[in-house]
Amino acid sequence: MAAVKELLRAENDGSLSFGDYTLSAKTKKDNYEFEGDIYKVKTFSEITKLERNGMFVYESVPGSAVEGFKETDSEVAFSVSAQGDVQFTLELEPECEYEVFIDGESAGKMRTNLSGKLSVSVELSEGQEATIKVVKC
Repeated sequence: MAAVKELLRAENDGSLSFGDYTLSAKTKKDNYEFEGDIYKVKTFSEITKLERNGMFVYESVPGSAVEGFKETDSEVAFSVSAQGDVQFTLELEPECEYEVFIDGESAGKMRTNLSGKLSVSVELSEGQEATIKVVKC
């Protein structure tokens, strides 16, 4: 998967793609309107962060490229790539249990904390991507 050179774009299937881990300097795109919400992305080699209406949605360390990001009340799904292993954090419903799938295989069930944060680490190599699905139990 290549980096998202536009930094943030809407896809024909109703999903979002964002992030460019190849950038050496922090770059941002804000006031991006999508389905009635305003999005902002900050991205470069060290971090990628997505906000919706000023609220946290996604963050990865180091930076990543995310394609096909789609979120419903019960599921978040996307593909992620980075220069190597990546850890991402999602903002979900507080104190709820979720099952995490990486490339179709269950990585187990996890519980969000009081603020609804869920962190997942994925082993990647340069040019490799992983398909992620997080499903509310």
